[in-house]
Amino acid sequence: MTGNIGTVSATFAVYIAVMLLLGYVAYKRTTNLSDYILGGRTLGPGTAALSAGASDMSGWLLLGLPGYAMAAGYEATWIAAGLLIGTWLNWLIVSRRLRVYSHAVNDSLTLPAYFEFRFEDKTRLLRVISAIFILLFFLFYTSSGLVAAGKLFESTFGLDYRIAVVLGTLIIVSYTFFGGFLAVSWTDVIQGLLMAAALVVVPILALNSVGGWDQAQASMEASNPNLLTFFTDVEGESLGFVAIISLLGWGLGYFGQPHVLARFKAIGDDAALPTARRIAVVWTAVCLVAALFTGWIGIGYFGAESLADTETVFLALIQALTHPIVAGILLAAVLAAIMSTADSQLLVSSSALAEDFYKALFRRDASQQQLVWVGRFAVVGIAVIALIFAFDPESTVLGLVSYAWAGFGAAFGPAILLSLFWKRMNRNGALAGIIVGGVTVVIWKQIDTIGLYEIIPGFILATVAIVIVSLVTAPPSASIERTFDDVAGRY
Repeated sequence: MTGNIGTVSATFAVYIAVMLLLGYVAYKRTTNLSDYILGGRTLGPGTAALSAGASDMSGWLLLGLPGYAMAAGYEATWIAAGLLIGTWLNWLIVSRRLRVYSHAVNDSLTLPAYFEFRFEDKTRLLRVISAIFILLFFLFYTSSGLVAAGKLFESTFGLDYRIAVVLGTLIIVSYTFFGGFLAVSWTDVIQGLLMAAALVVVPILALNSVGGWDQAQASMEASNPNLLTFFTDVEGESLGFVAIISLLGWGLGYFGQPHVLARFKAIGDDAALPTARRIAVVWTAVCLVAALFTGWIGIGYFGAESLADTETVFLALIQALTHPIVAGILLAAVLAAIMSTADSQLLVSSSALAEDFYKALFRRDASQQQLVWVGRFAVVGIAVIALIFAFDPESTVLGLVSYAWAGFGAAFGPAILLSLFWKRMNRNGALAGIIVGGVTVVIWKQIDTIGLYEIIPGFILATVAIVIVSLVTAPPSASIERTFDDVAGRY
């Protein structure tokens, strides 16, 4: 790496200090569970959009996607296309309806609470089952962020991988523990801007270094002509319908991601949603395109097989092309990407434990301060378990994300969409859809022999389960239907 480690370390230290300061300020403004979980529903359009994008994309955008683009070439475009379409549709058809509906049904703070109050589930089974799936899949999702942090600190400072993972975990937990949603959202704005800037700057520098785009493509062709095709893999085999649908299917995951949906519920004004949508879609498009080009140009710079781990291509380009001060800033952007998602995942998981387990099952009369502190200590507990999962140095960021992404998309995506748009859906249908979607992902992951991404069968079967079970069981109560009609009238 050009320059010395001390300069990069100093830049990292300044960045982390700013994040911790924001966490402290947010801590002073956090007085109840609504503040801790949703920031009191006061986010502006820019904050909501950048926070949703930063918490969604995470370290996999700067490590996993460039690494996949470097290994697979133009094939990686299909994932990016699916994610961009999913982002747009989520903001277009879900954001406003979910914000209005979650507020109308007992000001539901969490996704499990929304399902319980939306369907008037007196048994609380819907809430508890939802919380279980949130905790299950977020363990894998959070682990992906910790793996990314480990690779960052290992690559940059030469630390042992496990020590690097522990260091990243301590940084992320510290400000999430105290500041809650406000700290997460405020830091996400800085992190989102840093991520976008880094993703634009690095491929431009690399492109200039290799002699332009034509030369980069020539290097890709020299390495493997199949890298330059959209419809064949690196072995020259046709991708086929199943492979393309699997890659595009990543877009389905957006409808069920609790940490992204939380930003919709937290925005301060419905009228701000169109502005937020435009910001979110533009930010996502810029970041996805830049991440793809980072991987492709990395082939021209390093060679297709020169890096032992292609997921470090972004880090390697920064270290090879920039001055230590600039490198420190750009590497801080990588840390920002990792922190922006891991903190959101820890927060949603802790919210599920505080609001959906502790309060719902054990202490219904718990005070707001008690719930906030239960949430804070839950952050620590969940982080420790995720840390154990992340200790395997063979783990890949994209692999862990793909599993968790599919789990949330299949378990909650169909349930969210139909709960917002289908009046006849009932509590039994919602429960069936969540269970079938989540279980299908777990089972399909183990038995798949055709290479179909598990979110596809999970999403389809969950939708079928919701429709069939809702139709063969009693219709929703009159009060549920009245609320649906009242909420629909506000769209």
